[in-house]
Amino acid sequence: MKRLLDIVLSFTGLVVLLPILVIFMYLVYRQDKKSPFYMAPRVGINYTIFKMVKLRSMVSNADNSGVDSTSADDNRITPIGHKIRKYKLDEITQLWNVLMGDMSLVGPRPNVKTETNLYTDVEKRLLSVRPGITDFSSIVFSDEGDILEGKSDPDLSYNQLIRPWKSRLGLIYIENRSTLLDLQLIFWTVIAIISKPKALNWVVAQLTKMNADANIIAISKRESELYPFPPPGSNEIVSVR
Repeated sequence: MKRLLDIVLSFTGLVVLLPILVIFMYLVYRQDKKSPFYMAPRVGINYTIFKMVKLRSMVSNADNSGVDSTSADDNRITPIGHKIRKYKLDEITQLWNVLMGDMSLVGPRPNVKTETNLYTDVEKRLLSVRPGITDFSSIVFSDEGDILEGKSDPDLSYNQLIRPWKSRLGLIYIENRSTLLDLQLIFWTVIAIISKPKALNWVVAQLTKMNADANIIAISKRESELYPFPPPGSNEIVSVR
């Protein structure tokens, strides 16, 4: 049922959103006459490496910098790239990966290999399912770039502030996944673009029903500043990235 839902909705989404995609493809190409797409290597189910299709929001060859995490003030982001990231337009092209079976509409967000190499034994369960375009963490940390803004080491800050909760939320999804939950997550991911507070209220309500840890619920409210915390399966805060 999940795969059927992925195929139907990803195909429909690509057809419906194609006009918007074509416009931004042209805008990205016009700025530097380079491909409007970025083929991002990511780790998928069972450690399989695949190329995630992204509408390019950065300068060409931005990955040569060696920095994997992106802050809102990253100078690699192009002017049109800021718009692409703000409205999550780079995720439209990932519907192709869903259609091809590399990804699912809903599931833990795929990561780069340098990050999955750091996974604890507990976190490795995240690689037992197809990665997705959205999940709980996509709503809670939709402002990931803003969180990392101004940080001297975005990759380390990601591992200290975001990864601990992002991984836990991914594991909660795996434990409670269902077709109904997938449909709800898709709906509230769209709502989050318009009103994040409403989407966060829904996430917190769902986590409460699922008897999630109080710390995860508190963080998911996003009412207080994030603080360094160990990833699931570890008692130590990441100190080196």
